[in-house]
Amino acid sequence: MSLTRYSSLMSGKTIGIWLVVIVVVGLGAYFIFNRSIVAPTPQQQQTPTATSTEQVQGQDVSVGTGAVAAPGTVVSVLYVGKLADGTVFDSSAAHGNQPLVFTLGQQGLIAGFQIGVNGMKEGGERLIAVPPALGYGAQEVKDPTTGKVIVPANSTLLFDVKLVKVETATSSATITAPTAPKK
Repeated sequence: MSLTRYSSLMSGKTIGIWLVVIVVVGLGAYFIFNRSIVAPTPQQQQTPTATSTEQVQGQDVSVGTGAVAAPGTVVSVLYVGKLADGTVFDSSAAHGNQPLVFTLGQQGLIAGFQIGVNGMKEGGERLIAVPPALGYGAQEVKDPTTGKVIVPANSTLLFDVKLVKVETATSSATITAPTAPKK
């Protein structure tokens, strides 16, 4: 391309036309992009449901190598129970570092605690978050001697659990902790 031809292409009029074309294409792309990101309609918006907000959440800190805790087995666990603000409301340490022993799936412990322990392997450690509906619900838990509220109503409970032992259940297996996380 010769220099004179190039200079005629770059005259003020041509540059102005190119600027207009670039601006129009840019604005068109902007509007097309914004239309493709449409806010969801009320029918499309997802609201938390009982299913999504009432699930026990668990995260393995370490996976054990022993027997698996399954419904009907007798499990021994060391645990620390906390409120969402970090306040400890119960623990194995409060009971002389004795493990909490119970038959998985039997009534007597809050459902969320049992759901969280289910599937752990002996020797493993898991962090468990129990929503109020699977914990104490709208019921507050008070210290029997002082009357002080230990667990406020509608509290999410956090447990650090270590599975010490898994055994085959016998007909006489029961919960053996004086103030275990019961419902």
